[in-house]
Amino acid sequence: MQEVKSKGIATGSKPRQKWKCNSRKKSIHSQFCRTCRLAYIMYKKQMITRDTRDRRWIELTVEEQRSYVMRLLDALEVTDRDKRLKVARAILYLAQGVFDDCDTEVDVLHWSRHNVFLLYDMGIFTALLELLSMEIDNNQACSSAVRKPAISLADSTELRVLLSIMYLIVETIRVQTEDDRPEWRASREVFKNELGSPLYNGEPFALLLFTMVTKFCSMNAPHFPMKKVLLLLWKTILFTVGGFQELQEMKVRGRERLNLPPLPEDSIKVVRAMRAASPPASAMELIEQQQQQKRGRRSRRPLVKQDSLDTYNERDPFKNDDARDEEEDPEDTDSGIEGEVDPLDRDVIIQPPPPPPPLRPPTERVNFPKGLPWAPKVREKDIEHFLETSRNKFIGFTLGNDTDTLVGLPRPIHESVKTLKQHKYVSIAEVQIKKEDELQQCPMSLGEEEVAETPTEMLYLGMLPNLSQYVIALLKLLLAAAPTSKAKTDSINILADVLPEEMPITVLQSMKLGIDVNRHKEIIVKAISALLLLLLKHFKLNHIYQFEIVSQHLVFANCIPLILKFFNQNIMSYISAKNSICVLDFPHCVVHEMPELTAESLEAGDSNQFCWRNLFSCINLLRILNKLTKWKHSRTMMLVVFKSAPILKRALKVKQAMMQLYVLKLLKIQTKYLGRQWRKSNMKTMSAIYQKVRHRLNDDWAYGNDIDARPWDFQAEECALRESIEKFNSRRYDRNKNGDFVPVDNCLQSVLGQRVELPEDFHYSYEMWLEREVFSQPIQWEGLLQNP
Repeated sequence: MQEVKSKGIATGSKPRQKWKCNSRKKSIHSQFCRTCRLAYIMYKKQMITRDTRDRRWIELTVEEQRSYVMRLLDALEVTDRDKRLKVARAILYLAQGVFDDCDTEVDVLHWSRHNVFLLYDMGIFTALLELLSMEIDNNQACSSAVRKPAISLADSTELRVLLSIMYLIVETIRVQTEDDRPEWRASREVFKNELGSPLYNGEPFALLLFTMVTKFCSMNAPHFPMKKVLLLLWKTILFTVGGFQELQEMKVRGRERLNLPPLPEDSIKVVRAMRAASPPASAMELIEQQQQQKRGRRSRRPLVKQDSLDTYNERDPFKNDDARDEEEDPEDTDSGIEGEVDPLDRDVIIQPPPPPPPLRPPTERVNFPKGLPWAPKVREKDIEHFLETSRNKFIGFTLGNDTDTLVGLPRPIHESVKTLKQHKYVSIAEVQIKKEDELQQCPMSLGEEEVAETPTEMLYLGMLPNLSQYVIALLKLLLAAAPTSKAKTDSINILADVLPEEMPITVLQSMKLGIDVNRHKEIIVKAISALLLLLLKHFKLNHIYQFEIVSQHLVFANCIPLILKFFNQNIMSYISAKNSICVLDFPHCVVHEMPELTAESLEAGDSNQFCWRNLFSCINLLRILNKLTKWKHSRTMMLVVFKSAPILKRALKVKQAMMQLYVLKLLKIQTKYLGRQWRKSNMKTMSAIYQKVRHRLNDDWAYGNDIDARPWDFQAEECALRESIEKFNSRRYDRNKNGDFVPVDNCLQSVLGQRVELPEDFHYSYEMWLEREVFSQPIQWEGLLQNP
């Protein structure tokens, strides 16, 4: 519920009476208190019946609550815009948990959950959806917003109220608790199916929100509150297609349907069990060590052993051991000094290496390397490449894709092939590609493919016509919300739903607005990064070519340099940012007494050492970058060309295991292109890659002997992939192009007996058509009997 913790100025929540806020003395609270009371006041005005006027909501019976919600539902259909807004505010107060009747935060959350399910059962969500569609199509509001020089909160009041209610309904119903009632569980499944099915205007609900995003980015509706739209879009897709845990279960079931071996491990559990590694030493620290050694003194901080990479810093995992680590050195990875030790002291500092493990496993079963978190994997393509090289060397000819015939090869090659086959891993994507090739080659004999109507499939089908526009719009918003982006006159304004009508006039108001703006941008980055990652993972599981088309749109829209630009900052400062005011978080602000806000309290921030929101965003962006570049040599070279290695190495300073894992993955795929000197100077990073990243048995990532990645093949690789994607979409979704394979009815009697729908104007002009085309035209019936 972290996204729900919005300020009162944005949600319209009411402070309790015991605040005793005096706007004359506390100017920082004047607008806050006035705005917070609106939802509560509108709720009280709707309590007009005699039997409920003096009673609290929590004292009413369920039937009385349902009758009250029904009156609110009827009032939403009035033509007066202001009256509809008042009723919507009353519904928002109910969805927020009738906080004026509650004494604790637990009570607020309890009644919020109760009221949300009640509102959904009464059909409030469908009514709100109709109002939202009206606001989206309100051309008058869009044109007036375009003409305005500055857009503020007042321009999106109706939209913010509607989106807030819909977000609370989606997020509350999505989260399942142990004490849910049976009827609530049934309502959850029904609501999930409704959101994922094309029941709203013939398309899933997520496409309506995507339309709002594209209209905003095209400058046609600059008053749309993008933060609320993106949060609702993310939670809607998360609810309909499932999160990462559901994705893992779907992957297991998918492998069972294809008769594939089970997954070697649960990736979620493996990542959770990882420990953070110590970041590489900074250049300034190593220079100081060398200077102290030249003076004849032992370094204050000697080089640690390799085993200490996995030790966890108990003092503060998100602070560097030395303040000098915060200094940014743009050439810290190219200087060639990291990890280097004076040759005279090498034998003293570095411990002797342990004895090497035996070359052959003692047993015939698959043995996972001791101490490594992942089981190694081998692709079918790797086995074919290994046998091709071995046959050329020992026999002088090849056998194509034959991986079973080992005649003429020495005994060690037999054992190598056996080991490779033990670790062979066939992914669902490889099976899908093979099946698609067969369907393309034999469209008549294999027949029509049966496509399951899953929520992911329906979402992709709806997004396909405007997929490039959706991707570009999301990346525009991500660029505008990135902390490294500079404000430009032609850039989109994402602060329309955070800037007040009157700009702050005091220092305290300016500080509060600055915190709100930074928090606003952080939430936008969080929503977009999670949304893109969710789409990529689900489309990849549904069909690999659906994933590939989204990936290509992201790459062509410069997503790779955008993510690198995002990380080209002081990442430690971003992770430890404190852009939140705890006393203004909901529901804390409406239950407890609010202390007086001062400049000192705003500067101190909260007590957390790091910001989970920003850490979550960084991990999502790294995972997106991994998915875009995995097994793609052309995109890996983009990482090298944009000099991503220094940027990614600085991200290793964050001592969080999952984030370090995806950084090391990105470094691993490009080490062979960075040169021998880079690998020699970054041995500590190379050791961390060995310890934490999955091993591919035939991958010589640490040496750079790759012969497959050739510069002149990069463009051909993307073009070939694009051609395969277009064939897939044409075969599966474009029915017009497949008209040649549709069976034709050649029976004259059945063709003449078919009912044909004729337009209305044809009935009025039918007699004139007969007179002109039939009766007035001479027909030579004898000509039919003559031979042509």
